[in-house]
Amino acid sequence: MPVRIVRATLRDLSYIAANLRPEDRAEIDCQLDHWSPALLALAALQGFAYVAELDGNPEAGFGAAEQRSGLWIAWSWGTRRMKRCVPGITEFFHAVLARQVAAQGAWRVEARALAANGLALRWLALLGATQRCLLPGYGRNGEDFFLYDWTREGWNHVSVSKTAGTEAAAAGADRAGQGCAGARGGLAG
Repeated sequence: MPVRIVRATLRDLSYIAANLRPEDRAEIDCQLDHWSPALLALAALQGFAYVAELDGNPEAGFGAAEQRSGLWIAWSWGTRRMKRCVPGITEFFHAVLARQVAAQGAWRVEARALAANGLALRWLALLGATQRCLLPGYGRNGEDFFLYDWTREGWNHVSVSKTAGTEAAAAGADRAGQGCAGARGGLAG
């Protein structure tokens, strides 16, 4: 069954948050002092929030929320099966989410990713985000992060075909539906 993108619900996001991939759990743990799946899901419902379903099951949450006028934060996290959703999320990002955020007057969209989350870093770059800087010690326990962004000048001008390499690798590495890496941070997040 193909990936289906639907508007996020508290129930679906809570399920995903309760079943996070180790990489996403690590990234969230070092950014938030106290969190629960329900609190993470509730916070994620701000702005535009979507769920990628695979075989009818919610496997990844993603979206973007305005932090202040013109500044948005993109995020994503998921279960071990998220990697199989990456192609669908990427297509939706370019076709719908990027345009929705731009239509709201976004000048800048940021995403942060744990420096140790290699797939997230590659995915952000392939989504057209620019790596701006290393954030040394950004995590609660001194973990390093990278800051990525899209600006109005270039944020919706990346071809979906540029992302094929990472998506193919993610789908291929997850043959049994048991993947273990992917994006958070921002669209990753």
